[in-house]
Amino acid sequence: MIRGERIPQTLLFSGPEGVGKATLARRFGAALLGHDAYKIEQDDLSLESNAALIAEREKWPSEKRNEDPLVFSSHPDFATFAPDGPLRQITIAQMRMLKERAPLKPLRGAWKVFLIDSIDRANEQAANSLLKTLEEPPPHLLLILTARNAYDLLPTIRSRAVPFYFGRLNEAQMREFLKSRNVDDAERRLALAEGSPGVAVSMDLEAYDRRRGAMLTLLKVAGGLEPFSAWMKHSESIAARRTEKIELYLEVLYALLGDVARLGHEATEFGHVEIRNQDVAGELRAVAARVSFEWLTAAVARVDELVELARRNIQKALALDAFAVQLRSR
Repeated sequence: MIRGERIPQTLLFSGPEGVGKATLARRFGAALLGHDAYKIEQDDLSLESNAALIAEREKWPSEKRNEDPLVFSSHPDFATFAPDGPLRQITIAQMRMLKERAPLKPLRGAWKVFLIDSIDRANEQAANSLLKTLEEPPPHLLLILTARNAYDLLPTIRSRAVPFYFGRLNEAQMREFLKSRNVDDAERRLALAEGSPGVAVSMDLEAYDRRRGAMLTLLKVAGGLEPFSAWMKHSESIAARRTEKIELYLEVLYALLGDVARLGHEATEFGHVEIRNQDVAGELRAVAARVSFEWLTAAVARVDELVELARRNIQKALALDAFAVQLRSR
Protein backbone atom coordinates (compact mmCIF):
# COMPACT_ATOMS: atom_id res chain seq x y z
CA MET A 1 0.00 0.00 0.00
CA ILE A 2 2.84 2.38 0.82
CA ARG A 3 4.69 1.62 -2.42
CA GLY A 4 1.53 2.00 -4.47
CA GLU A 5 0.45 5.11 -2.52
CA ARG A 6 -2.97 3.53 -2.09
CA ILE A 7 -3.49 3.74 1.67
CA PRO A 8 -7.01 3.48 3.10
CA GLN A 9 -7.65 6.05 5.80
CA THR A 10 -9.05 3.54 8.27
CA LEU A 11 -7.60 0.07 8.88
CA LEU A 12 -9.04 -2.53 11.25
CA PHE A 13 -6.63 -5.15 12.62
CA SER A 14 -8.48 -7.97 14.40
CA GLY A 15 -7.33 -11.22 15.98
CA PRO A 16 -6.39 -12.87 19.28
CA GLU A 17 -4.42 -11.14 22.00
CA GLY A 18 -0.67 -11.03 21.49
CA VAL A 19 -0.45 -11.83 17.76
CA GLY A 20 1.10 -8.51 16.76
CA LYS A 21 -1.77 -6.18 15.83
CA ALA A 22 -0.46 -3.08 17.62
CA THR A 23 3.13 -4.03 16.77
CA LEU A 24 2.37 -4.03 13.05
CA ALA A 25 0.43 -0.77 13.44
CA ARG A 26 3.50 0.91 14.94
CA ARG A 27 5.81 -0.52 12.27
CA PHE A 28 3.43 0.48 9.50
CA GLY A 29 3.36 3.99 10.97
CA ALA A 30 7.15 4.05 11.18
CA ALA A 31 7.47 2.99 7.52
CA LEU A 32 4.94 5.62 6.48
CA LEU A 33 6.31 8.52 8.52
CA GLY A 34 10.02 7.80 8.16
CA HIS A 35 11.40 10.62 10.30
CA ASP A 36 12.32 9.76 13.92
CA ALA A 37 10.44 6.48 13.46
CA TYR A 38 12.23 4.84 16.42
CA LYS A 39 10.23 7.06 18.78
CA ILE A 40 7.01 5.24 17.89
CA GLU A 41 8.21 2.06 19.63
CA GLN A 42 8.40 4.02 22.89
CA ASP A 43 4.58 3.87 22.94
CA ASP A 44 4.46 0.05 23.13
CA LEU A 45 1.90 -0.58 25.88
CA SER A 46 3.78 -3.67 27.09
CA LEU A 47 6.80 -1.59 28.10
CA GLU A 48 7.16 -1.52 31.88
CA SER A 49 6.97 2.27 32.13
CA ASN A 50 3.78 2.46 30.04
CA ALA A 51 2.13 -0.44 31.86
CA ALA A 52 2.96 1.23 35.20
CA LEU A 53 1.38 4.50 34.05
CA ILE A 54 -1.81 2.73 32.96
CA ALA A 55 -1.98 0.88 36.29
CA GLU A 56 -1.41 4.10 38.24
CA ARG A 57 -4.25 5.85 36.41
CA GLU A 58 -6.68 3.23 37.69
CA LYS A 59 -6.35 4.89 41.11
CA TRP A 60 -7.28 8.30 39.75
CA PRO A 61 -10.84 9.61 40.16
CA SER A 62 -12.79 9.59 36.90
CA GLU A 63 -12.89 13.41 36.84
CA LYS A 64 -9.09 13.58 36.77
CA ARG A 65 -8.87 10.98 33.97
CA ASN A 66 -11.44 12.90 31.94
CA GLU A 67 -9.46 16.12 32.35
CA ASP A 68 -6.27 14.36 31.25
CA PRO A 69 -7.23 11.68 28.67
CA LEU A 70 -4.73 8.86 28.17
CA VAL A 71 -2.69 9.12 24.99
CA PHE A 72 0.89 8.07 24.19
CA SER A 73 2.62 10.24 21.61
CA SER A 74 6.40 10.04 21.73
CA HIS A 75 6.40 10.83 18.01
CA PRO A 76 4.66 14.10 17.05
CA ASP A 77 2.79 12.52 14.13
CA PHE A 78 1.84 9.20 15.77
CA ALA A 79 -0.54 8.84 18.72
CA THR A 80 -1.75 5.75 20.58
CA PHE A 81 -5.07 5.81 22.44
CA ALA A 82 -5.15 2.94 24.95
CA PRO A 83 -7.83 1.54 27.30
CA ASP A 84 -7.93 3.56 30.52
CA GLY A 85 -9.27 3.37 34.07
CA PRO A 86 -10.33 0.45 36.30
CA LEU A 87 -12.58 -0.95 33.54
CA ARG A 88 -9.90 -0.47 30.87
CA GLN A 89 -12.14 1.31 28.39
CA ILE A 90 -11.62 3.62 25.45
CA THR A 91 -13.43 6.71 26.77
CA ILE A 92 -15.46 9.56 25.37
CA ALA A 93 -12.77 12.01 26.62
CA GLN A 94 -10.13 10.21 24.52
CA MET A 95 -12.28 10.23 21.40
CA ARG A 96 -13.02 13.93 21.87
CA MET A 97 -9.26 14.53 22.07
CA LEU A 98 -8.81 12.48 18.90
CA LYS A 99 -11.46 14.56 17.16
CA GLU A 100 -9.75 17.79 18.27
CA ARG A 101 -6.32 16.61 17.09
CA ALA A 102 -7.48 15.09 13.79
CA PRO A 103 -7.62 18.37 11.78
CA LEU A 104 -4.07 19.37 12.82
CA LYS A 105 -1.61 18.97 9.97
CA PRO A 106 1.41 16.66 10.30
CA LEU A 107 4.56 18.23 11.66
CA ARG A 108 6.56 16.65 8.83
CA GLY A 109 5.52 14.61 5.83
CA ALA A 110 2.04 13.88 4.55
CA TRP A 111 0.46 11.80 7.33
CA LYS A 112 -0.65 11.74 10.94
CA VAL A 113 -1.30 8.23 12.28
CA PHE A 114 -3.66 7.50 15.19
CA LEU A 115 -3.72 4.00 16.70
CA ILE A 116 -6.76 3.12 18.80
CA ASP A 117 -5.64 -0.03 20.58
CA SER A 118 -8.57 -2.26 21.61
CA ILE A 119 -11.37 -0.26 20.03
CA ASP A 120 -13.66 -3.12 21.08
CA ARG A 121 -13.29 -1.73 24.62
CA ALA A 122 -14.86 1.60 23.65
CA ASN A 123 -18.02 2.46 25.52
CA GLU A 124 -21.10 3.45 23.55
CA GLN A 125 -20.48 7.19 23.79
CA ALA A 126 -16.87 6.82 22.69
CA ALA A 127 -17.78 4.61 19.73
CA ASN A 128 -20.40 7.08 18.54
CA SER A 129 -17.95 9.96 18.91
CA LEU A 130 -15.36 8.11 16.82
CA LEU A 131 -17.93 7.60 14.06
CA LYS A 132 -18.00 11.34 13.40
CA THR A 133 -14.26 11.28 12.61
CA LEU A 134 -14.57 8.10 10.53
CA GLU A 135 -17.31 9.60 8.38
CA GLU A 136 -15.18 12.53 7.20
CA PRO A 137 -11.52 12.03 8.11
CA PRO A 138 -9.15 14.81 7.08
CA PRO A 139 -7.02 13.77 4.07
CA HIS A 140 -3.80 13.58 6.11
CA LEU A 141 -5.18 11.25 8.82
CA LEU A 142 -4.67 7.48 8.99
CA LEU A 143 -6.64 5.64 11.68
CA ILE A 144 -5.61 2.12 12.72
CA LEU A 145 -8.03 0.26 14.99
CA THR A 146 -7.27 -3.01 16.77
CA ALA A 147 -9.77 -5.46 18.25
CA ARG A 148 -9.90 -9.08 19.28
CA ASN A 149 -13.19 -9.62 17.49
CA ALA A 150 -14.24 -7.25 14.73
CA TYR A 151 -17.87 -8.27 15.24
CA ASP A 152 -17.88 -6.76 18.72
CA LEU A 153 -17.78 -3.37 16.99
CA LEU A 154 -20.66 -1.32 15.68
CA PRO A 155 -21.45 -2.31 12.07
CA THR A 156 -21.08 1.37 11.14
CA ILE A 157 -17.46 1.31 12.36
CA ARG A 158 -16.66 -1.95 10.56
CA SER A 159 -18.14 -0.67 7.32
CA ARG A 160 -15.79 2.32 7.28
CA ALA A 161 -12.58 0.30 7.78
CA VAL A 162 -10.50 -2.00 5.59
CA PRO A 163 -10.24 -5.24 7.63
CA PHE A 164 -7.17 -7.39 8.21
CA TYR A 165 -7.43 -10.58 10.27
CA PHE A 166 -4.38 -11.73 12.27
CA GLY A 167 -4.14 -15.49 12.80
CA ARG A 168 -2.20 -17.43 15.40
CA LEU A 169 1.33 -18.66 14.67
CA ASN A 170 1.87 -22.34 13.97
CA GLU A 171 3.97 -24.53 16.25
CA ALA A 172 7.17 -24.22 14.21
CA GLN A 173 6.91 -20.42 14.17
CA MET A 174 6.22 -20.33 17.91
CA ARG A 175 9.19 -22.57 18.67
CA GLU A 176 11.47 -20.35 16.58
CA PHE A 177 10.12 -17.25 18.34
CA LEU A 178 10.52 -18.67 21.85
CA LYS A 179 14.02 -19.88 21.03
CA SER A 180 14.98 -16.37 19.94
CA ARG A 181 13.69 -14.96 23.24
CA ASN A 182 15.37 -17.63 25.41
CA VAL A 183 12.43 -17.77 27.83
CA ASP A 184 12.05 -20.13 30.77
CA ASP A 185 9.57 -23.05 30.60
CA ALA A 186 9.38 -22.69 26.82
CA GLU A 187 7.41 -25.91 26.26
CA ARG A 188 4.75 -24.93 28.75
CA ARG A 189 4.51 -21.41 27.37
CA LEU A 190 4.18 -22.92 23.89
CA ALA A 191 1.15 -24.96 24.96
CA LEU A 192 -0.56 -22.26 27.01
CA ALA A 193 -0.07 -19.42 24.51
CA GLU A 194 -1.75 -21.39 21.70
CA GLY A 195 -0.07 -19.53 18.88
CA SER A 196 0.18 -16.11 20.50
CA PRO A 197 3.80 -14.92 20.87
CA GLY A 198 2.83 -11.90 22.97
CA VAL A 199 1.01 -14.09 25.48
CA ALA A 200 3.90 -16.58 25.53
CA VAL A 201 6.53 -14.08 26.60
CA SER A 202 4.37 -12.00 28.96
CA MET A 203 2.64 -14.80 30.86
CA ASP A 204 3.31 -14.93 34.62
CA LEU A 205 3.24 -18.70 35.12
CA GLU A 206 3.04 -18.48 38.92
CA ALA A 207 0.00 -16.20 38.76
CA TYR A 208 -1.52 -18.37 36.02
CA ASP A 209 -1.19 -21.51 38.17
CA ARG A 210 -2.85 -19.77 41.12
CA ARG A 211 -5.77 -18.62 39.00
CA ARG A 212 -6.01 -21.98 37.28
CA GLY A 213 -6.22 -23.76 40.63
CA ALA A 214 -9.20 -21.61 41.52
CA MET A 215 -10.93 -22.01 38.15
CA LEU A 216 -10.35 -25.76 38.09
CA THR A 217 -12.02 -26.05 41.48
CA LEU A 218 -14.85 -23.86 40.18
CA LEU A 219 -15.40 -26.26 37.28
CA LYS A 220 -15.36 -29.28 39.58
CA VAL A 221 -17.93 -27.67 41.85
CA ALA A 222 -20.09 -26.46 38.94
CA GLY A 223 -19.93 -29.95 37.42
CA GLY A 224 -20.93 -31.64 40.67
CA LEU A 225 -17.58 -33.37 41.33
CA GLU A 226 -16.90 -31.48 44.56
CA PRO A 227 -19.08 -29.80 47.20
CA PHE A 228 -19.65 -26.05 47.09
CA SER A 229 -17.53 -25.66 50.23
CA ALA A 230 -14.44 -26.59 48.18
CA TRP A 231 -14.90 -23.40 46.19
CA MET A 232 -15.38 -21.01 49.12
CA LYS A 233 -11.71 -20.67 50.09
CA HIS A 234 -10.91 -19.67 46.52
CA SER A 235 -13.85 -17.26 46.44
CA GLU A 236 -12.61 -15.52 49.58
CA SER A 237 -9.07 -15.30 48.23
CA ILE A 238 -10.27 -13.82 44.92
CA ALA A 239 -12.42 -11.25 46.73
CA ALA A 240 -9.40 -10.21 48.82
CA ARG A 241 -7.35 -9.44 45.68
CA ARG A 242 -9.18 -6.22 44.92
CA THR A 243 -6.92 -4.99 42.14
CA GLU A 244 -6.93 -8.28 40.22
CA LYS A 245 -9.49 -8.14 37.44
CA ILE A 246 -12.05 -10.85 36.79
CA GLU A 247 -10.99 -10.96 33.12
CA LEU A 248 -7.74 -12.64 34.18
CA TYR A 249 -9.75 -15.50 35.71
CA LEU A 250 -12.18 -15.68 32.80
CA GLU A 251 -9.32 -16.11 30.31
CA VAL A 252 -8.14 -19.12 32.30
CA LEU A 253 -11.69 -20.45 32.57
CA TYR A 254 -12.12 -20.25 28.78
CA ALA A 255 -8.90 -22.23 28.33
CA LEU A 256 -10.01 -24.93 30.78
CA LEU A 257 -13.43 -25.24 29.15
CA GLY A 258 -11.72 -25.62 25.78
CA ASP A 259 -9.60 -28.44 27.16
CA VAL A 260 -12.65 -30.13 28.70
CA ALA A 261 -14.46 -29.93 25.35
CA ARG A 262 -11.49 -31.55 23.58
CA LEU A 263 -11.17 -34.28 26.18
CA GLY A 264 -14.89 -34.99 26.00
CA HIS A 265 -14.40 -36.16 22.40
CA GLU A 266 -11.04 -37.81 22.97
CA ALA A 267 -12.07 -41.44 23.06
CA THR A 268 -15.00 -41.44 20.66
CA GLU A 269 -13.89 -39.22 17.79
CA PHE A 270 -10.32 -38.04 17.69
CA GLY A 271 -8.22 -40.44 19.74
CA HIS A 272 -5.50 -38.62 21.67
CA VAL A 273 -5.93 -34.84 21.64
CA GLU A 274 -3.56 -32.03 22.54
CA ILE A 275 -4.72 -29.72 25.31
CA ARG A 276 -3.24 -26.54 26.72
CA ASN A 277 -3.20 -27.64 30.36
CA GLN A 278 -1.60 -31.04 29.93
CA ASP A 279 -0.23 -31.17 33.50
CA VAL A 280 -3.79 -31.29 34.92
CA ALA A 281 -5.20 -33.55 32.19
CA GLY A 282 -6.41 -36.13 34.72
CA GLU A 283 -8.55 -33.64 36.60
CA LEU A 284 -9.90 -32.15 33.40
CA ARG A 285 -10.70 -35.61 32.05
CA ALA A 286 -12.76 -36.27 35.20
CA VAL A 287 -14.77 -33.10 34.55
CA ALA A 288 -15.22 -34.07 30.88
CA ALA A 289 -16.60 -37.46 31.90
CA ARG A 290 -19.09 -35.82 34.22
CA VAL A 291 -20.59 -33.03 32.09
CA SER A 292 -22.57 -33.02 28.85
CA PHE A 293 -22.02 -30.98 25.71
CA GLU A 294 -25.13 -28.98 26.62
CA TRP A 295 -23.55 -28.19 29.99
CA LEU A 296 -20.38 -26.99 28.26
CA THR A 297 -22.40 -24.81 25.90
CA ALA A 298 -24.21 -23.24 28.86
CA ALA A 299 -20.90 -22.74 30.70
CA VAL A 300 -19.30 -20.92 27.76
CA ALA A 301 -22.42 -18.76 27.34
CA ARG A 302 -22.26 -17.82 31.01
CA VAL A 303 -18.57 -16.88 30.74
CA ASP A 304 -19.46 -14.73 27.72
CA GLU A 305 -22.01 -12.93 29.89
CA LEU A 306 -19.44 -12.40 32.64
CA VAL A 307 -17.01 -10.86 30.13
CA GLU A 308 -19.65 -8.27 29.25
CA LEU A 309 -20.58 -7.66 32.89
CA ALA A 310 -16.91 -7.25 33.82
CA ARG A 311 -16.92 -3.97 31.91
CA ARG A 312 -19.56 -2.73 34.35
CA ASN A 313 -17.43 -3.33 37.43
CA ILE A 314 -19.19 -6.40 38.87
CA GLN A 315 -17.93 -8.04 42.05
CA LYS A 316 -15.81 -10.87 40.72
CA ALA A 317 -16.16 -13.32 43.61
CA LEU A 318 -19.96 -13.06 43.66
CA ALA A 319 -20.09 -13.43 39.87
CA LEU A 320 -18.04 -16.63 40.02
CA ASP A 321 -20.13 -17.93 42.95
CA ALA A 322 -23.22 -17.47 40.77
CA PHE A 323 -21.50 -19.30 37.89
CA ALA A 324 -20.96 -22.36 40.10
CA VAL A 325 -24.53 -22.31 41.48
CA GLN A 326 -26.17 -21.93 38.06
CA LEU A 327 -24.14 -24.64 36.35
CA ARG A 328 -24.38 -27.02 39.31
CA SER A 329 -28.17 -26.92 39.10
CA ARG A 330 -28.25 -28.02 35.44
